[in-house]
Order: sequence, then C-alpha cells, then structure tokens
Amino acid sequence: MRVALEVAISFFLVAGGLVALAGAIGLVRLPDFFMRLHAPTKATTLGVGGALIASMLYFIGSGRPAVHELLITLFLFLTAPVSALMLAKAALHLRLPSRAELPAVVPPRRSAPPLLGEKGKEKAG
Repeated sequence: MRVALEVAISFFLVAGGLVALAGAIGLVRLPDFFMRLHAPTKATTLGVGGALIASMLYFIGSGRPAVHELLITLFLFLTAPVSALMLAKAALHLRLPSRAELPAVVPPRRSAPPLLGEKGKEKAG
C-alpha cells in the first residue's frame, strides 16, 4: 500500500510540474499579451493543483488531515480566474493590440428561418 501511495504522489508531482512548465514556456513563446495571459493562468493553476493533490495524499498517508491544502486549492481556484479577468479588462481598456487572426466575416442572411413552433402562427398587428 505504501508503494502505491508513493507512486501516486510522484505521478501528481511530475504531472503538476510538467503542466506548470508548459505554462511557463507558453508565457515566453506566445506573441502577444492576451495569448500570454492564457497560458500561465490555466497551466499554472493545474500545475499547482497537481502539487497540492500530491501534498494531500502525503499527509493523508501519514495520518494527518489535509485541511491547509484544501484551503489553498479553494483560494487558488477562486483568485486565478478573477485576476486573469482583471488583467484582460485592463488590457482591453488600454486598447492593447492583439496578433490573433480574426475569422473571416460571413455575410448576413437575407431572411432568417422561422423559429421552432412559429410555422403556423400569424403576425399580430
């Protein structure tokens, strides 16, 4: 049982480290602010989550409760998206340019098809 617990802890530590490394590489390699914002906020949250799961497993295996890790996880999952949102709003307010390719514009339809259930209804007027 002890070996299985150590393997699980090692797995979550390595997986969390690899995900955090991918986020750090994305921060360095991506071309503009908005793309750079996405990589670390998502990957670092998952990377720290992997390390916290490993820590919880370690302390549960040693017979101690893992309350601190649960509180850290709650705080992390609440604050990381909010801080990313605030940074993105500030960048939009400052009108920072983005290098992302925009999709091609599709011309609007001349007449929209009827909605479900409106086929037999008459116009009130």
